[in-house]
Amino acid sequence: MRWGRRIALTVLVSVLAGCAVTGNAPSGPATPAPSSASASAPTTSNQDPAQFAAQVVTHSREAGVDAQLVMAILYNESYKPHDPELERAWQQLHPDAAFGVANMHRAAFDETKRGRPFAGRDWQDLPGDPDLAIQAEAWYLHDLAAQLPATRSGRLTTDELLALGYNTGPGNMRAFARGTTPGVQAQSYLDTLHANWTKAGQAVTHG
Repeated sequence: MRWGRRIALTVLVSVLAGCAVTGNAPSGPATPAPSSASASAPTTSNQDPAQFAAQVVTHSREAGVDAQLVMAILYNESYKPHDPELERAWQQLHPDAAFGVANMHRAAFDETKRGRPFAGRDWQDLPGDPDLAIQAEAWYLHDLAAQLPATRSGRLTTDELLALGYNTGPGNMRAFARGTTPGVQAQSYLDTLHANWTKAGQAVTHG
C-alpha cells in the first residue's frame, strides 16, 4: 500500500473511532443485530446505495421481503465509508465490528446463512462483495419477520419493527412489538429510515 493511501486510511479509522456507538436497546437480543451504530452519525462515504438497486430487488424477491425496506436500511447504514481496506483495518481494532454495505456482524451472518444459497460463504467476504451483503441482509429481514409476535400492541408498522430488529436485534424487536417505546438511539434509527424511505422507493422502482 502506498504511504498516501495508508495515511488516508489511518485518518478515516480515527474518524470512525470518534463516531462509533452502540444501538439503544431495552433488552439484550439472543443474537447480535447486524447493525448497532448510530443513525445520526455523519455520512462520510460517497457510495450511493441506489447503485445496488438491481441486487436489492433480486434478493428481496428471493427472500420475500420488501425491497424498499432493504434499500432504506442500506441508506441508514451508509453513514460510514464501505471501503474494504478500511473495514478490515477497523476490524483489527474492533474484532466485533460489522462488515459490508449492510453493516452485518459475524454472528448474525453465520446464523442467517444456514441452509441458504450463500451457506458456503464467509463473513470475511462481506467487505468486498456488496451483492453478498445485500443477500444476507434480505434473508436476515426474512428471519426477523418470522419472529414477530402474532399479537402486537403499539403504533409501529411491520417495516418499522423489522428495521428496529435489524438495528437492535430480534429480542428488542419483539419488545417493541409488545409496546415498549424505542429509546433515543432506536428512535433516531427510525427517523433516519423515514427520511430515507421515499428515495429508497424511487431507487428500487427506477433502478
